[in-house]
Amino acid sequence: MDTYAVKRRVLRLAGGDVRDFLQGLVSNDVARLDRGLVYAAMLTPQGKLIADFFLQADGAEVLMDLPADQTAGLARRLAMYKLRAAVTIAETDLAVSRGTGAAPDGALADPRDARLGWRLIGPEALAEDGTDWDALHVETMVPRWGRELGPDSYLLEMGFERLSGVDFRKGCYVGQEVTARMKHKTELRKGLAQVQLDGAAAEGSEITAGGKPVGVLGTRAGDRALAYLRFDRAGGEMQAGAARVTLLSTG
Repeated sequence: MDTYAVKRRVLRLAGGDVRDFLQGLVSNDVARLDRGLVYAAMLTPQGKLIADFFLQADGAEVLMDLPADQTAGLARRLAMYKLRAAVTIAETDLAVSRGTGAAPDGALADPRDARLGWRLIGPEALAEDGTDWDALHVETMVPRWGRELGPDSYLLEMGFERLSGVDFRKGCYVGQEVTARMKHKTELRKGLAQVQLDGAAAEGSEITAGGKPVGVLGTRAGDRALAYLRFDRAGGEMQAGAARVTLLSTG
């Protein structure tokens, strides 16, 4: 089986209120479902990430493709918000596949970056196509849950606006106030970056500059990597493990 499919689960949300229900909870505009996949997140009231996921229309129902280890917790949270809304939430046996070559029937383009190819929800997982996903995620500066993304992440620090994962015109959702304030009233002091490495350093290594902590190293592919950095201390000579770290770009 495609190992990626093991890491993903699909929830099915149904009922007459399903789109209105999601519109009040997720970071993106659910109306985009009529145009393809929607990348979005659910946040705490303090604006921190609970989970990121893809939404896909399936007739009048909505499929939610999300990390397997987040499925049970997110299903419980959705149920908590449901109250009297006409919405049902159920786990499925559907499988998620992805690729960068010719797209199979039913596949939809990854909305985060065209270079990430296509995604497909179906009854069975398709075989991997040999794509070096770590290298591609570093190249496109697309973070992933459990690698760069976690429960302390803020959407704008992690590039969700660039990745079409947040909409500032859709109206209120949980965590919207904090996200909007970060967008309009503050300058980001921390965030996702792409760095170059000269030497050995493992994912998760602390990055320092002048002996002070600067950030954490994320996904590495060759001599490039993603990192979460404090921008006011980054940019000079930095170190992670035995590697010299050079800032290439922020996102």
